[in-house]
Amino acid sequence: MSLPRRALVVAAAALSAALVLGACGSSSDASADLGGTKGSVAPNGVTVNLTADQKRVTTTKVDAIAALVPEEIRKSGTLRVVDSLGTVPPLDFHATDDRTVIGAEPDLAYLIGDVLGLKVELNPVSWENVFVGLDSGKYDVGITNITVTEARKEKYDFATYRLDILGFEARKGSGWKIAGPGDVAGHTIAVASGTNQEKLLIAWNEANVKAGLKPVDIKYFQNSSDYYLALSSGRIDAYLGPNPTSAFHAAQTGETEVIGTYSGAGDQVLGKIAATTKKDNGLVKALNEAVNEVVRNGTYGQVLKRWGLENEAVQTSEINPPGLPRTG
Repeated sequence: MSLPRRALVVAAAALSAALVLGACGSSSDASADLGGTKGSVAPNGVTVNLTADQKRVTTTKVDAIAALVPEEIRKSGTLRVVDSLGTVPPLDFHATDDRTVIGAEPDLAYLIGDVLGLKVELNPVSWENVFVGLDSGKYDVGITNITVTEARKEKYDFATYRLDILGFEARKGSGWKIAGPGDVAGHTIAVASGTNQEKLLIAWNEANVKAGLKPVDIKYFQNSSDYYLALSSGRIDAYLGPNPTSAFHAAQTGETEVIGTYSGAGDQVLGKIAATTKKDNGLVKALNEAVNEVVRNGTYGQVLKRWGLENEAVQTSEINPPGLPRTG
């Protein structure tokens, strides 16, 4: 991801300009497009704070849950949280200072840290290095929109905290709706490489071709801003990504809309996002109980509402539930 140290909210503003000008501005142009505003509108109509001064939702330590944390982590006093580079609002992105990582994922990480009585250390890295860092023990937990899959369960333990919903985003007013594989036949759709949404789109395309329908022209771009500029210029018909990001982006620009949503695990199982830790390292129970505590005390709901994600809430955290099935 390489929005040059600028949150995707900047790309959202740039997209509005691009729809009018038909051209891509520089990062400084995009920054100017924000107009110095200190907030932005989430899909639920709530104005969200984009500055470094977040005034995050907090909660209190629960000694019985904190006691579940492995001794080594407990003694260190720090929970080392790894997240992917901040370019996906409202999940994980940079504030207007271009340094501070904000969003629903960091908010939840800090809430978990509160319950466990640990200082949270956020470590933004590239997506592939999330798992490299978990494997090596460099980081304790990944809280960065990681979907539970059966393959991943061989190496990691999961404590769920949000539903995994994907969204197809298209230019507003197209009249096109997506409810299943047949609806994407013959269209040009962008998706990020190496993601579960890519697997879903490829599977849909293979089913369509087998049924004699036109294939999908799948496009890949280098970073998030490129996807949205391609959408604004008509080079792609839709972008398939995490629904929170698409819905947030559409709410800001008013130029696009989500034309269909789907479980990130396909039609076989309900997709779930989870705090991810190295298998059998003893941390998952503490994470699970911490999430359940913030669900019970209401601070979890406050965080989701803050970012317009109420429709992706879980009623309880699960440890290692059924995940995205294996392919091939």
